[in-house]
Amino acid sequence: MFVPIANEPRDYAWGSSTLIAEYLGRAPSGGPEAEVWLGAHPGSPARVTGGRHEGATLDAAIEAEGLAQPALLLKVLAAAAPLSLQAHPDDARAREGFAREDAAGIPRDAPHRSYRDPSAKPELIVAVTPFQALCGFRSREEALVTLDALAALDARIAPVAERVRAGDALEWLLSGDPEVAEAVAAAASAAPALAATHPRDADTIARITETHPGDPGLLVALLLHRLELSPGEALFLPAGNMHAYLEGLGMELMGPSDNVLRGGLTPKHVDVAELLAVVDRSPLADPRLPATPLEGAIAYRPEAPFELRRVTGEHAIGGAGERVRGLVLAIADTTAEVEGEAQSMAPAAAAWIDAPGPVRIASDGAWVALERDTPARPAVPQDPPRHS
Repeated sequence: MFVPIANEPRDYAWGSSTLIAEYLGRAPSGGPEAEVWLGAHPGSPARVTGGRHEGATLDAAIEAEGLAQPALLLKVLAAAAPLSLQAHPDDARAREGFAREDAAGIPRDAPHRSYRDPSAKPELIVAVTPFQALCGFRSREEALVTLDALAALDARIAPVAERVRAGDALEWLLSGDPEVAEAVAAAASAAPALAATHPRDADTIARITETHPGDPGLLVALLLHRLELSPGEALFLPAGNMHAYLEGLGMELMGPSDNVLRGGLTPKHVDVAELLAVVDRSPLADPRLPATPLEGAIAYRPEAPFELRRVTGEHAIGGAGERVRGLVLAIADTTAEVEGEAQSMAPAAAAWIDAPGPVRIASDGAWVALERDTPARPAVPQDPPRHS
């Protein structure tokens, strides 16, 4: 099964107005273009552009064939401003939280709902351009180097360093304590002076102050690693990882879930208690995920039921009799041989594949997102009766 698909960019306010259009070789829309979703997620399913299901959404076409829905979602993501600080639950927490909110009668589309489905949401991002991100907690010692430098510039920041030393900084920063607001304002004022000794942290403060003035997430951000990924470098964001993208173009691969626990830099609901129950505060030495070289491709293989490959030659996927399920996005002219039939894909063309291996891809530039060791995807029950 080879199903050509396409989708329109999502116009979230943080999106770049140029990066996606430039990468996919088309004219920009004139507004923000944050993400292009390639998959069957009901929030923005791709549409089928050819074959017997032309005009249908991908989820409807797959259902009509009696096949399993994709257990992944591929996105072209372009950030011009910071996204929200967030973490995602593991499978067990997602199932429990989803059932709990259903039992409480919280509508699935309620803005204050945290769990919209019973699934985890592991994420992988690979930089296409230089990509700025916050990812995972620094060691206490690393965070204190920055916070002590800020406190030396403005004493109102000293309580943040004290809380880091006490081990309860995150709870306090999200508590609404007026002293936190004072520390946020102090950090914003001290950022220009901090730039002389801590330019990366000063830049983080400046970016967040510009888009989210007064947000306590600014101080949470200083507890995290600030990274600049070069093109081809990747991050894996497992359950509990606190992160935020700041700027750049990347390919993002994730589980098809909407479960997001936010920690700031957003006007959306912040469920502090649930975030604190989910977030992993263990220090990370280096959050980057190394790539694995393959014949005609490189692969990014996180501890998740998916992987992402960048094809730059002739590349075979799957052995004889092995099922290959995944998404292909052509950046250059690409040929996909599926069940012995060659399919030509122009730049920016995309397709869903569900076929016996081997599937052969020949391209000077294509992304292939593949399911791997995929467990059964939990079904989302029908909406329960809403409480009056």
